[in-house]
Amino acid sequence: MSGPSRLPPPLAGGGRVAILGSCVSRDLWRMAGAPTEDLLYISRTRLPSLFGARPAGLVLPEGPAPGLRANPARALRTDLSKTGLDEIVRFRPDVVILDFIDERFDLLAGAGAVVTASWELETSGWDALPPLMPLRRLDALGDADATLWRRSLDALAHLFTPGAPLSGARPVLHAATWAGALRTARGRTEALEPDLEITPGRRAPRAAHNARLLRMHALARAAIPRLEVVKAPDSLEFSDPDHVWGLSPFHYVGDYYAEIWRQLGGR
Repeated sequence: MSGPSRLPPPLAGGGRVAILGSCVSRDLWRMAGAPTEDLLYISRTRLPSLFGARPAGLVLPEGPAPGLRANPARALRTDLSKTGLDEIVRFRPDVVILDFIDERFDLLAGAGAVVTASWELETSGWDALPPLMPLRRLDALGDADATLWRRSLDALAHLFTPGAPLSGARPVLHAATWAGALRTARGRTEALEPDLEITPGRRAPRAAHNARLLRMHALARAAIPRLEVVKAPDSLEFSDPDHVWGLSPFHYVGDYYAEIWRQLGGR
């Protein structure tokens, strides 16, 4: 873990942890069998959506989102309702863990409103709600997306400055990237496909997204001076074909999670 050596690992002293990221970070608790009473998890919400306005006139249907389990449905409702930031602030976390794996999704934007064009949104059919229909799709790898992301990063960084709502929290970046190969329990390795279906019918190249993630990591370190970084060595960045969530470039082998948990000082 980078950062001042005099600091203990962020989880060593216990306390409340908020994750603003993806299952890459949430799975650390599952893999470690650690309690989650003091854990808040905000996912499927891209930074520009976290700080963007709710689409005018958007009224979400009552009841469960079609085709989704409880947790993905909750994440979708949080993204569309724009409650994620308030949830984090009210939680009063001691540590905020960021990872940018869910930044792979496109955005839907227009008239100041921004939402995450997630798999959950398309699966639920809520992308056909009238207030969302006129929104323009922004390619995650495009220039317009990059501009919105940089603005939202600046807004996030401000939250950790003195006197701001998260000034007392320790920001930690889990610098995860997409794996290029899988590794079986018996140690066999095999290259993964060079691209990934992000949402139905929309594929994206691993190399381009990894280059983008590295830029995001560098920008985050520059924008948030107190940011601590945890990162697994390349020798552990393999996908697990038997992962509970299925094969994916960011569903890693057990040793990956164990190393990140060790760097965090989890117990």
